[in-house]
Amino acid sequence: MKKILLIIIAICIAQMSFSQQESAFGDGEWFKFKMSYSGFLKAGNATLTVKDSKLESKDVYHVVGKGWTTGMIKWFFKVEDRYESYFDKETTLPYKFIRDINEGGYTKDLEIQFDHLKNKAHINDKKHNTKTVVDVKPNIQDMVSTFYYLRNNIKTDSLKIGDAVTMDMFYDKESYGFKLEFLGEEIIDTDFGEVEALKFRPHVLAGRVFKEEESLTVWVSKDKNKVPLRIKADLAVGSLRADLEEFKGLKHPFKIIVNN
Repeated sequence: MKKILLIIIAICIAQMSFSQQESAFGDGEWFKFKMSYSGFLKAGNATLTVKDSKLESKDVYHVVGKGWTTGMIKWFFKVEDRYESYFDKETTLPYKFIRDINEGGYTKDLEIQFDHLKNKAHINDKKHNTKTVVDVKPNIQDMVSTFYYLRNNIKTDSLKIGDAVTMDMFYDKESYGFKLEFLGEEIIDTDFGEVEALKFRPHVLAGRVFKEEESLTVWVSKDKNKVPLRIKADLAVGSLRADLEEFKGLKHPFKIIVNN
């Protein structure tokens, strides 16, 4: 279930138009989300943490995403997910990606190394004890690094309602294409007060998790942080909502129109 949150975050601000600008995030940024199922039942929590690190002498950001079920849902569908991405501080290209999940007994334990010079992904499937190498497109992003790359590069002042673009992301053992549509601006009520937000509709793969391609709606803050504020998803069974509950370490002021 928490895989949904990271997929959403990774694609929620895709490449509509870009310009190099001041970084939107930095070391110490931390988000916590509360998840609810079908509008009323608490489903769990998820966190995203950014830290300075080094990987094979390279200066990188190490992002860790965690998700877990709580309350009643935990008793019949236990989720413990962990995602990690090590990406370049300057280019945001990922060098290493980890996906270690357990979703109601559905498990994966993958470690992926990206070779951007040769456009290859080296996949270590620890669960099945297999190693494979697959071709990837230039400048490929993983499902976590994409979010941070786009936060640094998206140019929001030129977005128009109905604008849509596609992008490629490496997920598990394949590259996937996603389409994102900009739906406009809204002022939404959050735990912190009323906040100006940009609203998007990612088109995702229908199947085991999502009900259909247009199952998601995402709101991100209009300020320089591009904070994910709210996600709504129609699932194969029921619906899921994630709301930002806590944050710290933002690089820019978080703009609130009316405080709660």
